[in-house]
Amino acid sequence: MDSGLFNTLLEYINIVFFMFTVVLFSMFTAMAYFATRNSIHYRNKNSFNDLSKVMASPLAPSITIIAPAYNEGLTIVENIRSLMSLRYVNFEVMVVNDGSKDDTLEKMIAAYDLYKIEQKIDPNWKNKPIRGIYKSPHRAFSKLTVIDKENGGKSDALNTGIALSTNKYVGCIDVDCLLLPDALLHVVKSFYQRSEKQVIAVGGVIRVANSCIIDGGKLEEIRLPKNWLARFQLLEYTRSFILGRMAWGRIDSLLIISGAFGFFDRELALAVGGYDTNTVGEDMEIVFKMRRFMHERKLPYTVEYIPDPLCWTEVPEDLKILVNQRDRWSRGNLETLFKHKDMFFNPKFGRLGMLSYPYWFFYEWLAPILEFVGFFTIILFYFLGILNWDFFIAITAAVYLYSIMFSFYAILWDVYSYNEYNKTKDILTLMFCALVEPIVFHPIVVWSSIRGNYKKLFKIKSGWGSQVRKGFAKAG
Repeated sequence: MDSGLFNTLLEYINIVFFMFTVVLFSMFTAMAYFATRNSIHYRNKNSFNDLSKVMASPLAPSITIIAPAYNEGLTIVENIRSLMSLRYVNFEVMVVNDGSKDDTLEKMIAAYDLYKIEQKIDPNWKNKPIRGIYKSPHRAFSKLTVIDKENGGKSDALNTGIALSTNKYVGCIDVDCLLLPDALLHVVKSFYQRSEKQVIAVGGVIRVANSCIIDGGKLEEIRLPKNWLARFQLLEYTRSFILGRMAWGRIDSLLIISGAFGFFDRELALAVGGYDTNTVGEDMEIVFKMRRFMHERKLPYTVEYIPDPLCWTEVPEDLKILVNQRDRWSRGNLETLFKHKDMFFNPKFGRLGMLSYPYWFFYEWLAPILEFVGFFTIILFYFLGILNWDFFIAITAAVYLYSIMFSFYAILWDVYSYNEYNKTKDILTLMFCALVEPIVFHPIVVWSSIRGNYKKLFKIKSGWGSQVRKGFAKAG
């Protein structure tokens, strides 16, 4: 190749990396701005609300909390106790035992004195067969319903719950999640605080419960995780939920509601066919479908986001389990993006097509691939003796410093907003995590994404994987 042409090609590569970096910096700066504006707006708007009026009202809408359970014997009784203690008038807890191979069902039957009831099932039932429906004769457990069915995966279990529920709204959560007592009050308030638009879904922030003290299904003490992998995930969740999703909520372009804490208009969820059982990214895909449904019918709607720390969950502390989780997330992203590819830069879908979808395509899907390829390109250029050291050092330093600044802002804004971690030692520990995360934790996330994309693109069969629960720490 002509040396002049080769040098020109190298310059173009540098320009592409530079422009991509500038776009990312601009995007994340805007994200921090919109998230801050939305947080302040949310706090001002809700500072005078009396949630107890919602709880006491006989007109409060009915909600079914659907919690799929698969091999959750270690924590199932404690988790159900937490869900049953929510402060609300008209709700039902529906636990769907998705063919567990451990003692999940037996523990529920023993703890809540459950017995099988007779209930007619539609002969054209599309989900995996139901083996039994259980209730308790005790008034204290009257809100609990347990569905025992053959294993069909999380999406199939959620669809079973949505189909069997008769309430106006359904909350789809992970059974290992701990919801704070006022969670449903905040959810109902979010569904009803809009008058000009229909609220089709409500999502919320997910907090890390590792090392926290949980007793009797209640959060007794918030503690920073002792495990370093969990600490990195806490930092990651803080950025994602406190800044990222808060910003997308500000411009009404949120495309994902976490499977750990998502509430939906039941009729609309049924109208779009419920969760897709052919994807491992069901939480993202159902929001895409619901938004498309409303857009195509030109109906005014919105998706609400709650930044209050209402939902706490256990994150992986084992490297292998973490990689499998992120592998699955990347496959789910790719599946959903491919299924709805006609939204890509499609003005018909407004901000969703022109802003939200491109963000998920370029940053959530393409960016890890570019990072992975870029790493080996740098090594290749080094051995070929053509690496532009000045440019490489400058752009690497800029990206590193900006990532630290963004993480620091997320930590400090979280402290200012909710002050969950108010010990100086905890804040400094999180800041230390921010300093080393780009070198220690981020490469794991990138590798997991590459592995997930490889599996999906080359059709290597891979399912959900498993999350081994340690169970919450208890007081005493």
